[in-house]
Amino acid sequence: MTISDRTETFFGKSVQDYQGGEVAGGPGIVHRLCLDYDDDKSMGALLEEYLSKIDKSALDALILGPWSEPHDTGPGDAFEVLIEHASELKNLKALFVGDMTFEDCEISWIIQGNYQALLQAFPQLEVLRIRGATSLQLPAFSHAALRELVIESGGLPREISEGLAQSTLPSLEHLELWLGTDEYGFDGDVDLFRGVLQKLRSPKLRHLGLRDSEIADQVAAWLATEGWVAELDTLDLSLGTLGDEGAKALLASPHVTKLKRLDLSHHYISAPVQAQLHAAIPGVVLDDPQEPDEGNRYVAVGE
Repeated sequence: MTISDRTETFFGKSVQDYQGGEVAGGPGIVHRLCLDYDDDKSMGALLEEYLSKIDKSALDALILGPWSEPHDTGPGDAFEVLIEHASELKNLKALFVGDMTFEDCEISWIIQGNYQALLQAFPQLEVLRIRGATSLQLPAFSHAALRELVIESGGLPREISEGLAQSTLPSLEHLELWLGTDEYGFDGDVDLFRGVLQKLRSPKLRHLGLRDSEIADQVAAWLATEGWVAELDTLDLSLGTLGDEGAKALLASPHVTKLKRLDLSHHYISAPVQAQLHAAIPGVVLDDPQEPDEGNRYVAVGE
């Protein structure tokens, strides 16, 4: 599976593409800035044009979609424009960087950027969604307002998780990490993510997603032992390689059964164990069952 659909809603608003010219839409619209693959214009130039045509003080959400040749260059020029205008963008609360389908660029090919200065320039930012982890730089940071952090990748590098394990995000309610596979850069284990949650978990955390993971059974076995899991509303282990081993650990946990929603979609769980999950956990989601291919299991999103 690849990412074939562009985002339709973000920050509670309908997404509308902007490729230049006049800006259409109203308060219920969030714009996704888009360039063609071989466009001569840079994302920074398109962003400058966009900002010159809107009331910058009213902008609360923005999506940076495909930029020109995203497998070669990152969004750094757009970050520079945002930082330059930060004093005029006091209401910008939600940012999605890299909203691309596989036709624009495969997720593991997307060149990302350094978010350190951007996060410092926007202390009011509440939602940050990043697609792609190649060249992603997210060193340890403190941010008082960020309540939703999502990093989608085909392989999450160890240094990103290590940075999160040293970060301070007291308002975090929603944490979603796509771990991926070592074939596309994943480098981690349960101890690493235990450290991330020890640092970032607070009573405010309601949604935890450790998705698209080739170590889904180990992750499930670990989370099944953690009492704080019962304080979540949603645990999302979807898109990974979860099988009977991990599913049985979840079934045996007194904490997991208290979840409002347990999403295990795209899984390798046998039919009898699926039936046990349905009986024990009313909020379990078991869509998209998979069969091993010659004994091999695959995550949903890789390349």
